[in-house]
Amino acid sequence: MIEDKVPTFGLQVISVNGVFYDDKAEEIILPCEDGELAVLAGHEEMILALSDGVIKIKKPGGEWIYGVVSLGSVQVANNRCIVIVNTVEKPGDIDKRRAQEAYEFAMEHLQQKQSIKEFKKSQAGLARALTRLSAASKYKD
Repeated sequence: MIEDKVPTFGLQVISVNGVFYDDKAEEIILPCEDGELAVLAGHEEMILALSDGVIKIKKPGGEWIYGVVSLGSVQVANNRCIVIVNTVEKPGDIDKRRAQEAYEFAMEHLQQKQSIKEFKKSQAGLARALTRLSAASKYKD
């Protein structure tokens, strides 16, 4: 009997704080501005911008792990995928109280008169806080 082996690819997920994942993977699902993108073994070469959101990594054997990421980019080439983001954290490591405070802070600032730059910064802070709160509730380690 021949065992069906799912093809894998090399995957690195790196942030300013260090390496989140560095191993083989069967699949990664990435947050992009217009939705999610799945990368499998043998994916075409590309470079793509990532949005705030949740990455979903399927390890060899089928176990899923999750990470909450901020803005970044991904490069896929030669059956390898490199994800570089500003921050990445496991949903279980998120301080919900701090994320709620960040949400309230951003909402408060959005209601004030601001420059365009300040407004964009407040919007980004709100998006990140909402992503962190949602992921902390939805995904379990």
